[in-house]
Amino acid sequence: MPQKKNLIKKNITMPLQSKLKFIIFLFLALSCNKEKTSTEPDLSEDGHPRILLLKGEEQQIHDLIASDETWAKMHFAILEKSNDLLGDPVLERVMTGRRLLSVSREALKRIFFLSYSYRMTGDEKFLKRADEEILAVSRFSDWNPSHFLDVAEMTMAVAIGYDWLYEDLSERARLEAQSAILMLGLNESLNGTHWWLTSENNWNQVCNAGMVYGALAIQEDFPDVAEEIVDRSFESIPIAMEAYQPDGVYPEGYGYWGYGSGFNIMFLSAVEKALGNDRGLSSTPGFIETGHFLKHMITPTGGNFTWADCGTGTNLKPAMFWFAEKTNDPSVLWSEKRFLEVSDFDRFKGIRDLPAIMIWGKNIPLNNITEPADKFWMGQGPNPIAMMRSSWTDSKAVYLGFKAGSPSVNHGHMDVGSFMMEADGRRWATDLGSQNYESLESLGMSIFGKDQDAERWTIFRMNTYSHNVLIVDNEQQRVNGYAKIDKSSDEENFMFSVSDISSIYNGQLKNATRGVALKDLKYTVIRDEFETLDKTTTVRWNMVTYSNVILGDKEATLNDGSKILRLKVKGPGNIEMKTWSTAPTNNYDAENPGTIMVGFECEIPANTKESFEVLLVPSNANDTANFLNLKLDEW
Repeated sequence: MPQKKNLIKKNITMPLQSKLKFIIFLFLALSCNKEKTSTEPDLSEDGHPRILLLKGEEQQIHDLIASDETWAKMHFAILEKSNDLLGDPVLERVMTGRRLLSVSREALKRIFFLSYSYRMTGDEKFLKRADEEILAVSRFSDWNPSHFLDVAEMTMAVAIGYDWLYEDLSERARLEAQSAILMLGLNESLNGTHWWLTSENNWNQVCNAGMVYGALAIQEDFPDVAEEIVDRSFESIPIAMEAYQPDGVYPEGYGYWGYGSGFNIMFLSAVEKALGNDRGLSSTPGFIETGHFLKHMITPTGGNFTWADCGTGTNLKPAMFWFAEKTNDPSVLWSEKRFLEVSDFDRFKGIRDLPAIMIWGKNIPLNNITEPADKFWMGQGPNPIAMMRSSWTDSKAVYLGFKAGSPSVNHGHMDVGSFMMEADGRRWATDLGSQNYESLESLGMSIFGKDQDAERWTIFRMNTYSHNVLIVDNEQQRVNGYAKIDKSSDEENFMFSVSDISSIYNGQLKNATRGVALKDLKYTVIRDEFETLDKTTTVRWNMVTYSNVILGDKEATLNDGSKILRLKVKGPGNIEMKTWSTAPTNNYDAENPGTIMVGFECEIPANTKESFEVLLVPSNANDTANFLNLKLDEW
C-alpha cells in the first residue's frame, strides 16, 4: 500500500475548528495499520480522476455528441443548467425539519453538473463555481449524521468534485474538501453502529454508495480507512441487492427504484472503474433483471404503476442505460427513449445524477432501442407485481397493474390486492400516491411504524381506505400478512394473475383470493372469491378514479371528458353501488383534488362463500365484453 501523504501545506488557512478536526483525524488515520486480508484488487493508486470517468475519456463523449443529435441535446441541457447555477447563491446549511437532505441533494446536483461541464468544456467559470460550492458545504458544522442519507449524498457530492477537479481546484478547496470527506463523511460512518449497513432498503444503497465515493476520492492519502469502507460496502450492499430476488421487483416501488437502484448503480459503476471490477455484484440474481421491472412500470399515458410511498410522476432514469449496456438489451430503454423524444430537455435538469447518463449511454445507439416483445411481466419477492398491456406503441392501450405483497415492506401501504388500469389514453383506476414526509414529521408524527396500530395507518393515503382493495367490516388490512402471486398467464387473449390474499384479511374472512385479467387486449376483469367467518360481514369493493361517476344498477359509468369507461358488476343481489369522498379524514392528511372512490358494498351472511366479478370496459369494447363466469381455479 502506498505511504500516506501529509496534505497539510504551508500558507493554507482554514477555519480553526475544521483544522483541529482534520489534524485529529489525520493522526488517527496515520496510526491505523490494519493488515489487508482481502484477496480482491487493491484500491487504485492511479491519479485523479478515477471515479466514473477517467482522464481522457471525455473524448468518447465528445464523439457521441458530435454524431447524435439527441445526446448533443442532453449534453447542452447539462451545460445550460450549469450556466444557470452561476447566478444562484452558494448553498447554506438550512435544515428542513430534521433533515439536511434537500441541501445535500442540491449539492450533489450542482457539483456533478459543474464538474461535468468543466471537464467537457474547460470553461473556468464552471470550475470557479464548483470550487465555491465545495468550499461552502465543506465548511458546514456537520452534514447531519442523525439522518445519514444527508451525509451520504453530501459525501458523494464533494467526492465527485474533489476527484474530477482535483488538479484544478484551489489548494484551499482541495484541502478543506478532503478534511470534510474524512471528518463529516467517512468518520461519521465509522462511529457507532449504523442500522443501514444490514438493511434491505434504499438507505443501504445510498449510504454505502456515498461512503465509497468518499473513500475512492481520498484513497491514496488514507488507504487503510478507504479500504475498510470499501470492504465494508461489499459486505453490506449485497443485502439490499438481494431484495430484488427472484425476478427483479423493487419492493419500494417506482420512485424509490430510481433512488435506491440509481445509487446502487453509481456504486457499481464507480468501483468497477476505480478497482477494475465490482466483485461480481452486477450479476446478482434479481438485481440484473430489474431493468425489465422498471420498463413495464411505465404506463401508456407516461405515468407509472403507483403503489407504496411513491408519486404518480415519471422521468428519465439514467441508471437504465447501465442496465441496457450490462445486459446487452436495448429494449429495456423503450420507455426511456420516449422521454428522450421530447423536444424540451428542461424536464431533465433536476435529475441530480444526469451527467452519468453521458457515461452509461455513450455506447448505446438510440436507434437500436427496439419495441419490447413481452406485453406481460410478473415478478415475485417481498412485493410481487404483475403488469400487462395491449400495446407498447399505442398511447391509448389498455394497461393493468396488480400488486400483492405486504404492508410491512419498507415504505409500504395497505394496498395488497390493489390494481391500476388505463385505457383510451386515460387513467381510470389510480392510486393517490405518497404524502410529503415533512408535512407529517413537522407535527411530531411517527410515520414509519409497522405495528397494526401504528400511527402510520391513520394517514389516509397510506391506509386501507384509500386503495383499490377489498375493505372488510371497515377494518384495516393486516400489516403482517403476505400474498404472493399464485398463478399467471401471458397468453395475449387472456393475460392474468391470481393471488391468495387470505392472510391480509386474517380474522376478517376465512379466505380470500383476487384475480385480475386483461381479456382479448380490450378490457379488464377483477374477480374476488372469499368466505365469511361465523358472522354477517360487510364487504366493500373500492376503486379510486379521477373521473366523474354516474351510478346505475350493478354498474357505474365513468366519464373523463370525451372518454367513457363502464364498470359492470356481477355478484350478490344486495350489492349497493356507491361513491366515497377522498377528502382528508384528519387535519394532517393531504388533499386529493379531482378524485373520488367508486365501487359497491354488500352484506354477506355468516359462513358463506361468495364472489364478485367486475369488468372495466372501454368504449371500444362495450359490445364484446362479457363476464367470464369462471372460478379463479379455472383461470
